[in-house]
This record gives sequence, structure tokens and C-alpha cells, in this order.
Amino acid sequence: MTGVRHVEHVRTHRAVSPWLFLLPGLATVTAFSLYPFLTTLHKAFTDARTLTPGGWVGLRNFRDMAQDEQFWIALRNSSLYVVLVVPFTVLLPLLLALLVQKRIPGVAFFRSAFYTPVVASSVVVALIWGWMLDDRGLVNGILRALGAGPFAFLGDEWLLLFSAMALTVWKGLGYYMIIYLAALAHVPRELYEAAAVDGAGALRRFTAVTVPGVRSTMVLVGALSSVAAFKVFSEVFLLAGPTGGPAGQDTTLVMLVQRTGTGLNGRVGYSSALSLVVFAVALLLMLLVLRADRTRRRT
Repeated sequence: MTGVRHVEHVRTHRAVSPWLFLLPGLATVTAFSLYPFLTTLHKAFTDARTLTPGGWVGLRNFRDMAQDEQFWIALRNSSLYVVLVVPFTVLLPLLLALLVQKRIPGVAFFRSAFYTPVVASSVVVALIWGWMLDDRGLVNGILRALGAGPFAFLGDEWLLLFSAMALTVWKGLGYYMIIYLAALAHVPRELYEAAAVDGAGALRRFTAVTVPGVRSTMVLVGALSSVAAFKVFSEVFLLAGPTGGPAGQDTTLVMLVQRTGTGLNGRVGYSSALSLVVFAVALLLMLLVLRADRTRRRT
């Protein structure tokens, strides 16, 4: 009987132990991810406000969204962010990784310099860029000296949006460069040597050896940067201000979520519906990138 009890105890221990190890992680995900998501999903179909729970309104928030001009402006800006930022965040970090991959004296300094913007505070970086792009800032000072300025980088609708995009690309270069460095370390050097023996130049070695060797990493970077670009907030908010630039023309979707859902009379229900749209589009972007990669592999 003692042996049977011992066997049952061991079986129970083996069945329960994995869940005990998973419990802290599951509790964290449930408390800070799953529960807020389910709450947002419910509130998206209500007319809840900051101080009132509201009642069920069905799809009214989504119908209001379709008639909201500010929503379409925000959707345009967020979509432009993906189209214009992602190609740079996929290609430029790869080129930087190739440059700093070489074992030459002083290369550690350049690796650190390129990675510094990643660890720098977004608020501090945006403030510095704002000072540089101001009418009396460094950039316009140089342009004046060259007889080509000044430009209203922070006062023009499109210049402000493009400036925020440049800030996003610049701040993310070091982060994606590190990812590419890890991928490049696994590309066999023999392939480069064989390509060089065949007479392939630098560009040919890049397209025939480097790109195929890190293609899966490029897909990963493309998916991550697509989602990050569509959900951009801090760069535009700090450069354009809470109003979203001139007449709110530089507002992004996440900025619109923040603006409509906060305050004593915030439209929490409408803001939750906007959040679902952001989630759905971000998920769709990631699935499209992954599907395009699978299609390419089949062909």
C-alpha cells in the first residue's frame, strides 16, 4: 500500500508541478493582458465614459467611427507610417550591421554609438529633435547658412509627419542592428569566399549571400517594425503636441485613442472601439508579412 501511495504521489506531483511553475506567468498575463483585453472588448460595444459604466449600444461606436473625419485622418497617418518607415527599418539596420560586423579597431565605439538612441529616453530624444527642428534650431540654422531655409518642420502638416518618421527610423536603427548582427553571425563565411572566387562584387555578394542568409530575420524585423509603426505614439505626440499638429492633421490612431478615452468626460466606449481597430489592423499586418514570406518559400 505504501508503494502504491508513493506512485500516486509521484504522478500527482508530476501533473501539478508544471502548472506551479507556469502560475506566476499565467497570473501576470491574465492580470495585465487578458483581462484588460476582454474589458476593452466589452466596452467597445457600450457608451461608457470615464465616470460612468454606460450601457450596451451594439455597433454604434463603429458606425460613429466610420463617420468621424478625425478617424480617417488618423488611419491615413498610421498607414503612411507603415508604408514609409518599415522599408527603412528593414534595410538600413542591415547595412549598419554589415558595417560594424567587421573586426577593425574602434568598431565597438560605433556599435555603442548606433545603439545609444535605443536606450535613450523617448521624451528626451523627441525634445532634442524638437529643438533641432525648430524655426531657430540647428537644422534651420544650417539651411539659412546655405541659403535654402528656413522650413517649418514643426508647423507644416507633412513636414512634421515626415520629421516624426525620421525620428522613429533613427531611434530604431540600433535595436534592429543588434538583431541583424546575431543573424549575420550564422551566415557561413565560406559562402562569401566562394562568391568572391566567382568574381562577385560587394553588391552581388549582398544580394546573393547576405539577403538569403538573413531573410527570415528580415521578415521578423518587418513584422515587428510594421506593428510598431502602426501603433506609433510618442514620437508624433511629443513633436506635434496633444492636438496632433496643425488642426489635428498629424494625429495617429493611438493618439486618437488616448485623446478620446481620457479626461473626466472621456468616451471610453468609443476609445475601446478604436483600440480594437488598432489591434485588428496590427494583427493583419503581421499575418500579411508572415504569409508573404511563406508564399515566397513555396515558390
